[in-house]
Amino acid sequence: MNDIQLAIIGGGPAGLSAAIRAKEEGLTNVWVIERSKYLGGILNQCIHHGFGVHIFKEELTGPEYAQRLIDRARELGVNFAMESMVINITPDRELTYVSQDGLVTVKAHAIILAMGCRERPRGAVGIPGARVAGVFTAGVAQELVNMKGCLPGKQAVILGSGDIGLIMARRLTLEGAKVMGVYEIMPYSGGLKRNIAQCLDDYDIPLYLSHTVTRIVGTNRLEGVYVAKVDEHLQPIIETEHFVPCDTLLLSVGLIPENELSKKIGVELSPITGGALVNNRLETSVAGVFSCGNVLHVHDLVDYVTLEAYEAATNAVRFVLGVENESGENSGFDDTDKGFIVGTPVRALSGVRYTVPTTILPDSTQPYVISFRSDGVYAPGVVKVLADGDVVKTITKRIIVPSEMVRVEFELDMPVGEVAVMVEQGGM
Repeated sequence: MNDIQLAIIGGGPAGLSAAIRAKEEGLTNVWVIERSKYLGGILNQCIHHGFGVHIFKEELTGPEYAQRLIDRARELGVNFAMESMVINITPDRELTYVSQDGLVTVKAHAIILAMGCRERPRGAVGIPGARVAGVFTAGVAQELVNMKGCLPGKQAVILGSGDIGLIMARRLTLEGAKVMGVYEIMPYSGGLKRNIAQCLDDYDIPLYLSHTVTRIVGTNRLEGVYVAKVDEHLQPIIETEHFVPCDTLLLSVGLIPENELSKKIGVELSPITGGALVNNRLETSVAGVFSCGNVLHVHDLVDYVTLEAYEAATNAVRFVLGVENESGENSGFDDTDKGFIVGTPVRALSGVRYTVPTTILPDSTQPYVISFRSDGVYAPGVVKVLADGDVVKTITKRIIVPSEMVRVEFELDMPVGEVAVMVEQGGM
């Protein structure tokens, strides 16, 4: 394994999907390096249904979705380095990781970053109060209930309306706990509409928008929290503050892409998403290093993670074959290709927080795909893709919300000077 074609860091849905596509497209020496003893990543603790509708055309649980990827990867002969932690990567794609065999260094022709994301902790939110027992991130609570059979408490408040928090509101209720309410600082939910309906409405769990937790009360164990409405600047309105008794507080206040390794290699990161800046081939600012899944930007559907991983793997394979054919650092895409920096920029205009990719290089593979999230609620919403100011694609959706990623496909006659995406309020 000292010299390999493709190294994929992370054995969750992104890493597994990328490995499958790379093998299907002809690479023989593909390795997935995973720090856990289990493949599948976060899907292993997501025992609810709702996965796989786009990829497998049926509803699966998280473990079922993961197992299908694992089975296919093993069938194709993907290699796995389990319980292996990558500690360093160099710009010439040399990886060093620690495993049961000790310290291992390998050289890869291409690398796909698929490390996923982590939850934003209490310290990032800055809630006053003692460090009492009973405060968990929603994902930790999910692991406790679904994988370890432990109920974290009997009376819970959930701060943040991300999908994991919404799902845990239902899960705690089914296990006999009382969920006092879900409090969201924004004027709209951070989770999918279907999760609000299925996890809150169906169980009479209240959702309080434009609310936040202002204080934690307790000495050893959590005794309750103070909550308050917030104004248009997201500042608590003190006169609305009131006490809610509870022994458990779950935090569902955002996810952060795991990009410490990306920083070490010198990958340029987005200040908005925390993920890598990539071109339409999902290649980062470091040649031969690709990124996909939640380490690139947080997804709400695992099916989209798989689709994105397929795209990254297809382009990584082309890069590898180019390197092998040319015996050098040529991507093999196009002799006129000048790389990431000088590609056509993709701009986020009004209504759009960010775009993936941020640069487009000419490619005969059509259509191009741009993923983005809106900066507010648009009902209905109109998505426009513009090339040098001219509209090349228009999509109207019944509702566009920040919690749901939008993928838009379009064809484009290159070259152009700039591509842009915007969202407008549609007519009723």
